[in-house]
Order: sequence, then C-alpha cells, then structure tokens
Amino acid sequence: MRVALQGTGPLVLFCHGFPELWVSWRAQMAAIADAGYRAAAPDMRGYGGTDAPADPAQYTMLHHAGDMVDLVRVLGAGSAVIVGHDWGAPAAWHSALLRPDVFRAVVGLSVPYVPPAKTDLLTALEHQGVTTFYMQYFQQEGVAEEELEADVAATLRRVTFSMSGDGPGRTVAGILAPGAGLLDNTVEPDVLPDWLLQDDLDYVVGEFRRTGFRGGLNWYRAIRRNAELLAPWYGCPIRQPSLFIGGSRDDVFRLPGMQQRIAALPQVLPELRGAHVLEGAGHWLQRERAREVNRLLLSFLNELDG
Repeated sequence: MRVALQGTGPLVLFCHGFPELWVSWRAQMAAIADAGYRAAAPDMRGYGGTDAPADPAQYTMLHHAGDMVDLVRVLGAGSAVIVGHDWGAPAAWHSALLRPDVFRAVVGLSVPYVPPAKTDLLTALEHQGVTTFYMQYFQQEGVAEEELEADVAATLRRVTFSMSGDGPGRTVAGILAPGAGLLDNTVEPDVLPDWLLQDDLDYVVGEFRRTGFRGGLNWYRAIRRNAELLAPWYGCPIRQPSLFIGGSRDDVFRLPGMQQRIAALPQVLPELRGAHVLEGAGHWLQRERAREVNRLLLSFLNELDG
C-alpha cells in the first residue's frame, strides 16, 4: 500500500474515491498537519501504488475496512478518525461501523451513510426496470476499461470537469443512453478550473496509464457481494461522532431518494455533529472548496479533542 504521510499527532486517515488517488487530499493533509494531527492518505486498494487484485471479489467493504484497520496498526496508532470521499466514504462509514474500537470518529464527503440492507443498489435498479445506470455499465469486465483507457488524460479531464460545480450541469454519474459510455455524458473543458492543478492531474494521469482502471471499477463489481457479507449489520447505525459534507451540484444528490437519505442521517448517525451542503460545489468538493472543507473538518476535530 502506498501511503502519503504528513504531520505528527492524533491520526486521521483519508480515503479517496473513483477515479482518484491520495493526492486529492493534499489540501486537507496540509491543513490538519498544521493543526497538530498526523494525516495519512493511502492509494486505496486497486489504485496507484497499492496492490490491485484482479478478482472483483477482493473488493468488498470487509476488505476495505480490513485495509484501513491494518493501516492504523502499521502506523503505530491505537485509533484514528477516518475521512472518505466518493467510494472512500462508504469505506470510511463501514470501517467505523465494523470497528468502533479503532475508528473513534468518521467523516463522509459526497456519499451519506446508508446502513447495510438486504437489497443492493444494482438489484433495486433492476426491480425498477433500469438497465443503463452507469454502475450497471461498469459491471461487465473490460467494457468500461476499454472506454476509459483509450485516452486516459482526456478521461480524467472530462470526468473531473463535468462532475464539478464548474461543469455544464449535466448528470455524468447517472443513466446512460442505450449503447452509450460514461464519457458520452461528459464534455472537454476549454481550460482547467483553478482548483484542478495541472501537476496533480499529470501525476494521476501517469498513474492510471500505468495501472489502468480495473482496480477502481472492481469496487462497483463487488456491490452485490457487499450486501451478502454485511447481513449481520443490516440497519445498524454508526454511534461514533460523525460529520457529512456534500455539494449542491453533486451528481450523488440527484440519485433517487438521496435527499430523503440525507434528511434521515440523524437517525442512522445518532452522534452526527453536522450535515453541510456547500452551495454550488460539485462532486470533488475537497478540492473545489478546500478552504470550506478544511474549516468544517478542523472544527469537527477540535470538538472531538478540545
């Protein structure tokens, strides 16, 4: 596992999502290190410099939680606050759910906590007659890889810009037209937004050219298996202190029932310390709105340790 480290003090883990790497947390790592914490941001399983098993069965939430528990151990800490964005948010939520003795608090960006349930998202979509949701498109091995890897630089530019608050406002992570791919929902930016640093983008492009997208896509291919393995925790709340931050222009907020799930967070997160929606921010809010996210995160950490 490749892990970026910064600072000394109580440990805070940062879990990135798709299609990103540890570097998406650069601003948060610097801010909390300056505030007296130790930041650790791994390339998650399947990404960058971390092992990437080929088998999708090796990408369940039990695997991701296990990775994070072992990372805390290797770093010599008895406990940590865990923070996640996109797929990293479910990894963080489930790490806190499964090991409350290790993860003393949890923060989710973009994706709210949804307790494990018997019916997984893919099955629920099928029951509704939906067959072209982007997560369904990702299920067949090799198809999305071929599309996304044809021009890695263009893929990352288009997806990052189009899902941001600066994008055209169309839904990227949603229903695809019959026969279309994910990139058909995106546009090429004329110029990069100020928050998307060219050096960081070049680094991520180089890594995905080397590794491909299969590791990240395998997280989606474990969705059904997650529901089976998490049966003992169906409906369970997370009782540690928690925080949620989202962006008003995030595609996640356009998913059916998502507003109701966000409204219900106090029931499934009884120690919720805040649910903040940043107006105008898109999916990549820790980069788009780094200063606001840092302020909320540091306030949460200070309340824990004050």
